[in-house]
Amino acid sequence: MMTAASISSAVSVVSVPSLMAKKGRRLGSFSSQSPFRFSPLSSSRFFSRKSYSVKATILQENEDKVSVEESFQPNSFPEDVSGVPPDSSSSSVLNKWVIKSEQSFNIFMTDSVIKILDTLYHDRHYARFFVLETIARVPYFAFMSVLHLYETFGWWRRADYLKVHFAESWNEMHHLLIMEELGGNAWWLDRFLAQHIAIFYYFMTVFMYIFSPRMAYHFSECVESHAYETYDKFIKSQGDELRKLPAPEIAVKYYTGGDLYLFDEFQTSRAPKSRRPKIENLYDVFLNVRDDEGEHCKTMKACQTYGNLRSPHSYPEDAIDDESGCLNQTEGIVDCIKKSVS
Repeated sequence: MMTAASISSAVSVVSVPSLMAKKGRRLGSFSSQSPFRFSPLSSSRFFSRKSYSVKATILQENEDKVSVEESFQPNSFPEDVSGVPPDSSSSSVLNKWVIKSEQSFNIFMTDSVIKILDTLYHDRHYARFFVLETIARVPYFAFMSVLHLYETFGWWRRADYLKVHFAESWNEMHHLLIMEELGGNAWWLDRFLAQHIAIFYYFMTVFMYIFSPRMAYHFSECVESHAYETYDKFIKSQGDELRKLPAPEIAVKYYTGGDLYLFDEFQTSRAPKSRRPKIENLYDVFLNVRDDEGEHCKTMKACQTYGNLRSPHSYPEDAIDDESGCLNQTEGIVDCIKKSVS
């Protein structure tokens, strides 16, 4: 009897660790499959947060409903918005309250600006688009400014964010050039308004990005979402007239030029060379401008989860995370300073 009990106890002792080892191997293999993991050498810290994959949505010409997915809904919040596993702790409750406050402020500010633009540019479409594009590229300047500051202090060592944000600003600059060629900047008052809003927006985004990159990225997503909806409504209401008009020369060069590396770079939800626009008339131009704004929304949503952004031209072997890359693991400059002195 004692011999049998000893054997049974030994078997149970051996079997439990072996099962745990197998389970551990399965967890490890699952983690390594995620396309957004930056640090395969330090994968243990990623077991506590979920990976977000951002998939491209093909935007059809005949779609009846504008569908740009938002990361934060006004009245409901997913459990994994900030990469924190759901629990009932006070820190989780506080985090949800912070997220709700951030998104409420963003929605209020965006809606306020939209009401002003609706009043001033009710029937002046090209002027409205000029103002929108002047404003839309500002946050990418702000993001790069703060990221360069972090790099100067030795807090940040990753090129993907700088590459993608520069490509986004390059895309928005060409949108602006298109609207200027269409006469959207003909009035001095429109230029004055757009430029002064852009100055205020720049400094607001810099401070917002320093203290909460998640909030800054969500605000930019709100702006890009409004731009998408604005162009979508314009295309559906003016589509027949737009098909009769020629495409601006700058649009033809940008969308069909020889070097489209930067055009692919800002579209982080799709593989390089998977989208090649066809420009035959002004309708095609606005269709692609609208689709660009949809891609910006997806990229901004991906940025709201720390470490989730990858350049489309990056390779898996380049995705090893730098231990000093504070932005990928923290919420802002306060956490960067804490890490630098610890």
